[in-house]
Amino acid sequence: AVALCRQPPSTWLNASTGTIYRHAMDGPQTERDGEPGTGFSVDVARAWEAELAAAVTPGTRKIPLRISIVLGPGGGALRPFATLARLGLGGRMGPGTQKFSWIHVEDLYRCVRFVHARKDLSGPVNVASPDVVDNRELMRMVRRAYRARFGIPTPAWLLRLGAILIRTEAELVLKSRWVQPEKLLDAGFVYSQPELGRALQQIARGA
Repeated sequence: AVALCRQPPSTWLNASTGTIYRHAMDGPQTERDGEPGTGFSVDVARAWEAELAAAVTPGTRKIPLRISIVLGPGGGALRPFATLARLGLGGRMGPGTQKFSWIHVEDLYRCVRFVHARKDLSGPVNVASPDVVDNRELMRMVRRAYRARFGIPTPAWLLRLGAILIRTEAELVLKSRWVQPEKLLDAGFVYSQPELGRALQQIARGA
């Protein structure tokens, strides 16, 4: 459809995912030197980006946005964490050392506008906050935001069992996602919600 346009769009921003990178505990994954991982979700992400790359659109810049977990009011990815915290089950998940990369929904919107306007940006762009925390710290912040006084930890085996029962993947919480937005930072993008603790507080007040 883009190739058939008489006046094709200048930019094609494709929603990809930060989970394309490997389980990273030893350092951040940037667009320049990040390493793809393995597994079902990674295979889907790589195939998705391959289709974008294969599209013949000589007049249109193509950018896969490797989006981290999006947080914002109204539920979404944060809802299960908030529910667990309210039930007293908001402790660390699995080892608790796995990294959590995220982006506030408002900054996701602003990133889209920013990348579209910056014609010098090309190739994949990591859409994430630079404020990466581990799961233990994430759950501590969630408990504070939702005023939960304690949180019982959930072992990895129980998460895997629960994932089977609700037909999802335990890697959603057990995989260490350490996504570094190198291109956005180098281009001077300024976040409206750069800190996870404050973002969670803002979301909880609006929930």
